[in-house]
Amino acid sequence: MILPQVRDPRLVTIRRGGTLRDEDHHRLALWAATCAEHVLALFEQARGDDPRPREAIEAVRAWVRGELPMMRTRAAGGHAMGAARDLAGAPRFAAYAAGQAAVVAHVPEHDLGAAAYAIKAAMAAAGTERQEAARAAECRWQHARLPREVRELVLEDQRRRNPICWNVFDV
Repeated sequence: MILPQVRDPRLVTIRRGGTLRDEDHHRLALWAATCAEHVLALFEQARGDDPRPREAIEAVRAWVRGELPMMRTRAAGGHAMGAARDLAGAPRFAAYAAGQAAVVAHVPEHDLGAAAYAIKAAMAAAGTERQEAARAAECRWQHARLPREVRELVLEDQRRRNPICWNVFDV
């Protein structure tokens, strides 16, 4: 479970009673897509013939551009996570990262799901002796790509939800 029991209104859209503006929702979605795409090759090396995770990343970017409705983007995320079902390790986590990125269109808080699964994918790919170094490196890589406008919000949310995100955001 990567979603908190108590929702932060700053991560709930204005339409749903929160304070998150559409521009910032889009920034979170694009950042999540970037995080997922960074590890996508780990899935594609295992299942290069399965386009669902890549399609999910493309879908959320299309949603940001206004080219795809939220429900189709959300469905693409579900299909990407379905691609992970019979896999293990890095390929599985990479597919989950793509799925989580797509469902940010529906629930902005899934941005941390995309980031956390991308970190787990990097850790799994690194092997036992290098897991901690891979975790820290992926975390730094993600932080370097956070849009300025949502940076503090995301970093604060990572601190708050780190325990339910497998503690991958420890810096």
